[in-house]
Amino acid sequence: MPKNKLIFSVILMLFLALHVKAQVPKEACDSLIAKGVRLMLDGEHAQSLELLVKAEAMAQENNWHKQHFLAVNNIGANYYSMLDLGEALDNYLEAYTIAIKELDDKYEMIVLNNIAILYLKEDKIDQAQEYFTKAFTIASENTDSTKIAFYAVNLGLVANKKEELKKAENYFAQAIPLLKERPDIIHKAYLGKAENLMLKKQYTPAKEILQPLSLLEDKSQHETKIYALQLLSQIAREQNDIAQALDYANAILKNSDDVEDRLEAFQHLAKIYSQAEQYQEALAAKDSVLNTTQALNAIKNGRLFETNRVKFEIQEYRNQLQENEEKLEAERTMFNIILAAAIIIILLIAWALRNSYIRGKQRKVIHARSQELMALALEKEKSDKLLLEKKLKEEEARALLEEERLKNEIEARNRKLSAKALHLLERNELLTSLVFELEDSQGMQQQSKLNAYIRKLKGLIQSDNEWEQFIKHFEEVNQGFLSAVKEKHPELNANDLRFISYVYMNLTTKEIANILNITDAAARKRKERISRKMDLEDSSLLFGYLSHIQIEVSHF
Repeated sequence: MPKNKLIFSVILMLFLALHVKAQVPKEACDSLIAKGVRLMLDGEHAQSLELLVKAEAMAQENNWHKQHFLAVNNIGANYYSMLDLGEALDNYLEAYTIAIKELDDKYEMIVLNNIAILYLKEDKIDQAQEYFTKAFTIASENTDSTKIAFYAVNLGLVANKKEELKKAENYFAQAIPLLKERPDIIHKAYLGKAENLMLKKQYTPAKEILQPLSLLEDKSQHETKIYALQLLSQIAREQNDIAQALDYANAILKNSDDVEDRLEAFQHLAKIYSQAEQYQEALAAKDSVLNTTQALNAIKNGRLFETNRVKFEIQEYRNQLQENEEKLEAERTMFNIILAAAIIIILLIAWALRNSYIRGKQRKVIHARSQELMALALEKEKSDKLLLEKKLKEEEARALLEEERLKNEIEARNRKLSAKALHLLERNELLTSLVFELEDSQGMQQQSKLNAYIRKLKGLIQSDNEWEQFIKHFEEVNQGFLSAVKEKHPELNANDLRFISYVYMNLTTKEIANILNITDAAARKRKERISRKMDLEDSSLLFGYLSHIQIEVSHF
């Protein structure tokens, strides 16, 4: 279905968006590293470190191990240039760990060489030789001729410092043929070979190598030129050629502004003048050594301050990068949550639409079947209705007959009760008139025996036994009537219920008064009082209200 396909496409797009983060191209990271290296070479260490730290964070986030290694390694190179050798070593070791775990051998060679150079800078010759040897071994295993030659030159220089001259000679002999196409590196090999010859007192071949190197004008070969002049001056001094030694030393001062180069030149001049017994000049040279040492210390302190400032700025930059990363991660998390919620909602909508479609089809089928069933049901309902109507009519007729029978039976019983009540009325009237006649007879008051009979007659008139029998028969005839009255009006007492029974039998107030042996006025007042208890506005409504209660009892 087109609708289902559209929903599926939307879900697929959202699902892909949920799992794909915005990718930064590696070229951008490589560009940052390249700019950082150029700034480092130009001495702009703060700017270089800022770019390299940014590249490091970018590489870590995207798991670009090569870029991560290059960024960290060049951060170490920056600190090396700023003479913060401890920080440089920490970064080199971190780069070394990355190279071992994630990259191939050529990256391990690079950082091993850098660590060795750092140890060489601190005159830790044995450690420098150890790391240069590791790098040389890896290069040999990978048959990388350029790297083999490069590390062989470094090992030759270390061997010269340790005065292992034969070993150094072998290293330079191995390196020089491999560097014919690399003039930038071969000059360093020639310097090492010349130094080796000088240490072996072979001054002539040494000078033959050093002379052309001391005339180099290319800025990239400046260090080579200065070191060649240093060796030539040293050779001249050892040959007791004081003038030549002084010329070479002064050439160093003329061609180099580097404080360390000038310090070595002044130290060498002091030795030359002392050897020539020119003590005044030697003393001046030593003063220059002191001044240059102070200048070097000042530069080192300045560089240390600059290094600490740069480290502080870089740490602040790292903190800012961390905060930005946390913010981005929080935003990414929120985006993922919203996206997941959107997918769930779309799935729910799709599920609801599918169910709606299925229910629609089911409703059509059910509707068709319902129509058939309804037709059958209507036919059945008609026939059932006819049967029901017939049964209802029969039941209604039976109920009317039963009601009529009960009504007649109740009326018959009530007639009997009325007759009995009238009989009681007549008997009481007779007894009352007899009592009056006996009491009116003269002389009766003195006859106690006759008085006793009169009291018995009065007692018969007021006896409740007959009332109890009467009420028993009344309840048998009118089942539940007095209970219903009592339930509706619990404030009614026994005498009230007795009076109500006579009213219900439709006896007149006078007849009720004679039965109860009270006056007509007392009977009327009692009727009014009972009507008020039953919340009736007029006592004339009492009989109709009692009839209504009896009808409710009969239906129940």
